[in-house]
Amino acid sequence: MPAVLGRLVRGGAISGASWRADSAIWHRARHALAGLRGTRGAELGAVVADAGRIAASGHLSASLAPSLFLTVERNTWWWTNEPLLASGARVSFPPSELVWEHYAGQGLQIQWLGTFGHGNGLIESGHTGGALVRLTGEVRALAASRAGGVAWDYLFPFDGGAPPWTSGLSQGTALELLERSARIEHSAEDERVARAALALYRTPPPAGVRIAARHGAEYAEYTFAPRDWILNGFIQADVGLYEYARLSGSPTAAQLFAQGDAEARYVTPRYNTGYWSLYDQFGESDLNYHLLLTEFLQHLCSLTRTGPPLQTPVTNSGGASSTRPVHAAIAADEIYCTTAASFRADLHTPPRLAVLGNRVIGRGLGELTVRVSKFSSLWLSVRTPRGALVWSEGATVAGGVHSLLWRLPRAPGRYSVTLAGTDLAGNHASVHTTLTLRRR
Repeated sequence: MPAVLGRLVRGGAISGASWRADSAIWHRARHALAGLRGTRGAELGAVVADAGRIAASGHLSASLAPSLFLTVERNTWWWTNEPLLASGARVSFPPSELVWEHYAGQGLQIQWLGTFGHGNGLIESGHTGGALVRLTGEVRALAASRAGGVAWDYLFPFDGGAPPWTSGLSQGTALELLERSARIEHSAEDERVARAALALYRTPPPAGVRIAARHGAEYAEYTFAPRDWILNGFIQADVGLYEYARLSGSPTAAQLFAQGDAEARYVTPRYNTGYWSLYDQFGESDLNYHLLLTEFLQHLCSLTRTGPPLQTPVTNSGGASSTRPVHAAIAADEIYCTTAASFRADLHTPPRLAVLGNRVIGRGLGELTVRVSKFSSLWLSVRTPRGALVWSEGATVAGGVHSLLWRLPRAPGRYSVTLAGTDLAGNHASVHTTLTLRRR
C-alpha cells in the first residue's frame, strides 16, 4: 500500500495532504490489527487485506482512494471501540448520512443501495435541506471513475466477484436520487455527477453493465457477472433511467431506457413460473427478493402507464439529428402490470403438491416422487390404517419434481401418506394418498 500511494502522489494523482492522511489511516489500521484477536481481528483483517489486494491489482486510483480509506478508517474505529454486530446489521457515523452494512467476515462496508435508498426516502418524506445536502455531497465525493464516467464501487469480494465492482441496480437508484436532488436543491454538481453516471449503461462488463440483447439491451446486476441475469436489478436500473430521463429531459437517458425497456418486456414473463418469481435464470427468488421485484415491476407499470413521453435521439437519412418521443402508454407495457399482479397473488396462493409415484430402492428403503409448484418446506408422514406414525421426514425444496427417501415398515399392508408444504409466504397445503406394501 505505501508504494502505491507513493506512485500516486509522485504522479500528481493525489496531493501531498491526501497522501499523508491516507498513509496515517493505513498505519493506524495495521497497528490496531496487531492488537486484535478473534472476531474483531478477523473483521478488520479482512478489510485491510481487501484494501491491500485492490492496491496490488492496480485498481487503486485517485478517485477510488477516498472510499477505500474511509472504509479502512471506519472499520478501524468500529472494531476497536464498538460492539460486535450481527451479519446484515446496518450502522451510521453521524453526522454522515452514509449507510454502512456488516457483511460477516468482510467488516463494515458502504451499502450504496441502502445509502441511495435513504436519500430517496429523505426526499419522499420532505426532509430536504441539511440531511439531503450532506448525503449528496458525500455521494459525489466518493464517486469513482469507471466506464468513462463515474460509479459507486463495492470494495469487498462477493459471490465470486473480486473488488472493486458495482451494480446496475444501485447505479439506477443513484440516478434517481441525484437528479431529484438536483431539481430540489438547484445543484449543478448533482446534475453533473448524475450525467456522468449514465456511462455505466453504455459500457459492457467488466467496466459497465450493458449487455447487448436480442430486443435491445440488458443491464447486469453485477459488473463481474454478465451472464447472471437478475430481473429485479434489471428492472430497477430501467426505472432509474426512466426517472432520470423524465426529470432531466436527457435524450441519451431516454434512449438507454427504451433499449432496456424493449428487452425487459420480452424477458419479464420468463421470470414468472405461474406460482412464484425467478430470481435469475438459475432459481426462484427468496421472499424478500420476490417482494422487491413485485415493487419494482409495479413502479415501472405506473411509470409506463401514466408517465410523460420521453424524447430519444434519431438521425435522418441526411445525417441530421433530432428527437422523437418514446410513447409510454402502449399495450406491451401491460406486461409489467400483469406480472406484478401475478406476483402479488402468489403471496396468498398455497403451493400445489402431488405424490407422483413410489418404489423400493433398497433393503428397507423406499422413494417417493413428489412435485411442488414453488419453493416450500415439505413434511412427509406415513401412518398405519389405525393412525400410528411409522415414518416422518422434512425437506426444503425448490419448485419442481423431487425424490424423498423413507424407511419402509416391516409389515406389509396399506399405509396412508400425507405430504404437507408451506411456501415462503407462509401459505400451507397438504395432499393425502395411500401405499400398499406387499411381501416379497
